[in-house]
Amino acid sequence: MKVNNLVSIITSSFNSSKFIEECVNSVLLQSYSNWELIIVDDCSEDNSKELILNFVKKDKRIKAIFLDNNIGAAKARNVAIQKSKGKYIAFLDSDDFWESTKLDKQISFMIQNDIGFSYTSYQSISENGSKILNVIKAPNKMSYHEYLKNTIIGCLTVVIDREKIGNFEMPDIRSSHDMALWLLIMKKGFNAYGLNENLANYRVVSTSNSSSKWRAAKDVWRVYRYFEKLSFFYSIWCFLNYTFNAIIKRI
Repeated sequence: MKVNNLVSIITSSFNSSKFIEECVNSVLLQSYSNWELIIVDDCSEDNSKELILNFVKKDKRIKAIFLDNNIGAAKARNVAIQKSKGKYIAFLDSDDFWESTKLDKQISFMIQNDIGFSYTSYQSISENGSKILNVIKAPNKMSYHEYLKNTIIGCLTVVIDREKIGNFEMPDIRSSHDMALWLLIMKKGFNAYGLNENLANYRVVSTSNSSSKWRAAKDVWRVYRYFEKLSFFYSIWCFLNYTFNAIIKRI
């Protein structure tokens, strides 16, 4: 394993005491060991800080940043990205978790195929983790215009090679900032490539933005019109495709 293949895992956390241990343990159990985990706690009001500090004491690869004010997920992720040292950037929110071979398989996939931007299949699970809601299979490839019509890339599955893609940060918008970032990268001429293996677990919690389908749909529309500045009619076309694919994704 090359030293320069360090993976920086970006984890934003807010009142995550219920799930943060399962999240971090899934990183500790990775068969790929060349990583750093940067947790940015966004001014939590529960005992998240205590739990995170326990992990910091146990493993020097885990680093924590505790914010004095709540700044939102996009800015919190950017704080971690700015502090990261890895060639690769991966994302894992505090209520989600990975399968143990996730990084091993995905980094090998990227190296073997000379890929700068990749994602994998994943499964949605119930809040208590007792039920698999559905499995989202990764398409082989997504281009800018394909992704506009099918926002299927799960943030918790993404790995980006900064040496190929260049430096980046999450756009400072309320939600769907991950979608906006993928579009920014794709507009630079990069495609995203999918590894069709179920390697991550996305927890659908009642407080998440995506738990409300209507709110998620409105956020996607805002990205079309106000971030990407698409025409009204092309936005309608993309939105109809997005809606169809969202339904298919949940079957």
